[in-house]
Amino acid sequence: MLKLLGNASLIRVPLGMLIMGTVFHACSPDPVRPQNSSNSSGAISATTTQYRIDSEDFIAGVVTNESGSAEAGVWVIAETDSLGTPFRKIVVTDDDGNFVLPQLPNGNYRVWVRGYGLADSVELPAVPGDKIEFTVNNAASAVAAAAIYPASYWLSLLEAPDHDPDWINSFKLNCQLCHQVGSLITRIQNRELFDIGLKKSTNMNGTANAFGRDQLLDTLAAWTARIRNGDVPESPPRPQGLERNMVITQWEWGDGFTYAHDEIATDKRDPTLFANGPIYGVDLGNDRLLKLDPIAHQAAAFAVPTLDGFDTPWCDQVWRRETGTTSQDVPMGFGSLGCPVESGITPFEGEYPNPANPHNPMIDADGKVWITTQVRREWDVDLPDFCKDAPGIAGNYHHRQLGWFDPETEEFELLDTCYGNHHLQFDQEGVLWTSGDSFGIGWFDPAKYDENDPDTLAVAQGYAQIVVDSDGDGAADLPVRGFNYGVIPNPVDGSVWTSQPGGGRGRLVRYDPDSGDFETYIPPKPGSGPRAVDVDINGILWVALGGSGHLGRFDRSQCKQIWGAGEQCAEGWTIYRSPGPLMQTDGNPENERNADFHYYLFVDQFDTLGMGDNTIVLNGTGSDSLLVFDQEAKEFTTIRIPFPLNSYTRGLDGRIDDANAGWKGRGLWYTNGLDPVVHSEVGRSYVGKVQIRPDPLAR
Repeated sequence: MLKLLGNASLIRVPLGMLIMGTVFHACSPDPVRPQNSSNSSGAISATTTQYRIDSEDFIAGVVTNESGSAEAGVWVIAETDSLGTPFRKIVVTDDDGNFVLPQLPNGNYRVWVRGYGLADSVELPAVPGDKIEFTVNNAASAVAAAAIYPASYWLSLLEAPDHDPDWINSFKLNCQLCHQVGSLITRIQNRELFDIGLKKSTNMNGTANAFGRDQLLDTLAAWTARIRNGDVPESPPRPQGLERNMVITQWEWGDGFTYAHDEIATDKRDPTLFANGPIYGVDLGNDRLLKLDPIAHQAAAFAVPTLDGFDTPWCDQVWRRETGTTSQDVPMGFGSLGCPVESGITPFEGEYPNPANPHNPMIDADGKVWITTQVRREWDVDLPDFCKDAPGIAGNYHHRQLGWFDPETEEFELLDTCYGNHHLQFDQEGVLWTSGDSFGIGWFDPAKYDENDPDTLAVAQGYAQIVVDSDGDGAADLPVRGFNYGVIPNPVDGSVWTSQPGGGRGRLVRYDPDSGDFETYIPPKPGSGPRAVDVDINGILWVALGGSGHLGRFDRSQCKQIWGAGEQCAEGWTIYRSPGPLMQTDGNPENERNADFHYYLFVDQFDTLGMGDNTIVLNGTGSDSLLVFDQEAKEFTTIRIPFPLNSYTRGLDGRIDDANAGWKGRGLWYTNGLDPVVHSEVGRSYVGKVQIRPDPLAR
């Protein structure tokens, strides 16, 4: 593993490493780690003491600076390969530089220190029961110190054309959809290399052309030129207060081509279920269901099947649209890594055989792992017979169907649906609600489905077109078209909500299953780009505003008017700016855009993290962090993930393994879903667990 050694200007990049698809001609096969150490050792001294401490399951110690002062708020990282899968534990030092790495399984560890303003330390060998003393160096320069800053801090140096907030919104919702723009790999390119890189993915290339290719390339080239000339972003703050109480545990899973997209630990409605059981995730790029046993420290994977031999990778898929007596093939593939345009070059072509491209696992009360997954071609003729004449279905594009995995038999059941599926959530009655269709909302009732009776497939599912009452006359008259991304049933009133990030500022959509009525609500400025939507136990909606970089709160009870095209209830919204630097705009508060990207969010209804019921956890997907929002104090706590850099978090889940064990029995789960994972400081995906202990030395 490459450590931070040597001069900051020496950038080691693996052979074939991609930056937005660009191949780098370099000779190192190792993962990238930024070069921020001030000398070849990284520390003046770092020793293991000759005495043991009074425990066999933790490593303790202290970190001081070469000047003799305590290093408060820096991270201590322990790694081992001596378990079933590579394993890490990360903690933060207290005011006096002390640390405790708790709950360590038996093994041989490498322990080292990282902190803002410091050079990374050397690695020291240790086993549980050892005490370690580190003396660390300051970073050699501002540039060296900034090498480990989160990507969003570097992105804040980018100047959008005319400081246009709408351009920034579109850039974030498209380019940051997969990448951490601002990571090391993305910030060392020039215009020519950016252009070559964009051609290595049909999706990126199409996005660039939609922006205006020359303008996009000029903007990116000007940004990286500033960085090459020595510009550095502001320094992030070191962890303070509660931020020092966190414990992060990581287990690697998948391989160097894994595109890990979401994980699940329990039934969201009851986080005490399946205590200490496996964590499941999906490898979207390789059609695998990932599994981690966090007790045995063993990772595994299961191939996600399709029906009738369907094997066309997502990159090459088409929608065959029936128009009268003729048909038309419409390219609908998502070309990411390994899918270049005709003139593009990539060493990864064919590495992502993903006809199923599974997405978003959820566990039901019986322990089945549900996923959205493509089971067949997307041709009109392949729609189930029972829905070919349904309004809004035939003649419209619908991507992905459904399936579940039975952990006991280790077999999949695939379910064809009329409508498209992306995210999925169970309501209190056990009905599964899905987003992922651009024309309506779908649902599936497992209680009505018998896998031995094919006729029940039609009975178990339903679909409703999104049409709202725009003028208050009681009649639905305005179709609302747009990709429905997030979905959540509201347990307070039984309504179901989806989010549409595209189209201006984006919108929320509400569906009442009893009346069949839809409503829509657009966030007021500066909010834009609602991606995830979740609900607290009081029925308040919370929204990750990925375009503008805010947290949104929506309370429908405050609306003076509920009918309309979406602008009718600004009073129901509260917009909170998340931590971190802003993009460079015109200074108008309505146009502010945070450089961070909020891919998703999770409402911790049942205090699985240990910071209280109804805590909001917002993905700091561009900032290597989880941003925890306290509703009462209206304050954020930043849980930074310092290693590996480029931890691009997506879906979140919390579980209570033992309600009587205090902080040790709770945890919030996440995965590194960076695409491609070779952009990461360590080119492997992993699943992580965050815990909050009473103080930085609790063990």
